Amino acid sequence: MMRLKLVPDHTKIPFVHYRHIAVGFSLIVVIAAFVLMFTKGFNFGIDFKGGTVIEIATKEAANLPDLRARMGKLDIGEVQLQRFGDDKNVLIRIGASAEHAEADTGEVIVEKVKAELGNEVQYRRIESVGPQVSGELIKAATLAVLISVAAMFAYIWFRFEWQFGLGAVLSIVHDVMATILVFSLFQLEFNLTTIAALLTIVGYSMNDTVVVFDRMRENLRKYKKMDLGELIDLSLNETLSRTIMTSVTTLIALTALFVFGGEVIRSFTFAMIFGIVIGTYSSIYVAAPVLMAIGITRDWGSAQLTRAKSKAGK
Repeated sequence: MMRLKLVPDHTKIPFVHYRHIAVGFSLIVVIAAFVLMFTKGFNFGIDFKGGTVIEIATKEAANLPDLRARMGKLDIGEVQLQRFGDDKNVLIRIGASAEHAEADTGEVIVEKVKAELGNEVQYRRIESVGPQVSGELIKAATLAVLISVAAMFAYIWFRFEWQFGLGAVLSIVHDVMATILVFSLFQLEFNLTTIAALLTIVGYSMNDTVVVFDRMRENLRKYKKMDLGELIDLSLNETLSRTIMTSVTTLIALTALFVFGGEVIRSFTFAMIFGIVIGTYSSIYVAAPVLMAIGITRDWGSAQLTRAKSKAGK
């Protein structure tokens, strides 16, 4: 039987040769992400800005202008209607506002909507988040991302050495900022599921980077006099097949979820798809150039091996 091969067994791609172009591109991405964060901002979902989401299904094709007019009569604040899936499914978003916060809680708003629409529609999902809770969620989400990055740095430093840890962390930061750039640029909904996707991307990117670093560590012990650039190229080419196959199989599953999973998890799956692609790129063109720039202790591998053998002998 012939095996499926996305990448030949023995590649000799000069990754290090193109590192300056890749670093320039990555710097532009990170800077653009910071600029957009403070200028354009995010399209925060109900989780982060507060409000109410009601998912309904109509008996016939939904008449959005009529629904919008009926929601406007209720005086419940800013209302957004979005059709998704087929013509019968509609998502009603009611943003929290200061003038309606005291008078209309989530429960009151839901009751007003139900009183207006009655039994004409089927209520499939109802979610309400207050402004105070949404503020706490933003702080908790930011803290979760920062703690995960710090924990990853500590893990890599402990397992390898600080140069590898710095390369891995910069790779993770690059992936997170690139994902943030896309969500801010295209004003995609940014909610708690997006944060979950970011944390998953952090773990996936770290796993991919550790595989490359582990091969570099083996080659440092094996080729003690090889030029560092050649050694990094060799390690990247040796792990390229595994990296591409893992990414492709993951993307196949995520693409199916994105197409058939529905509106509720669409922001999560999109963030994951983009994160897998950018994470594969950063494992090659962010982590490796950092090692090239700061260097690696060439006798580190043998020193660690000697120390491990002495401990085992005791």
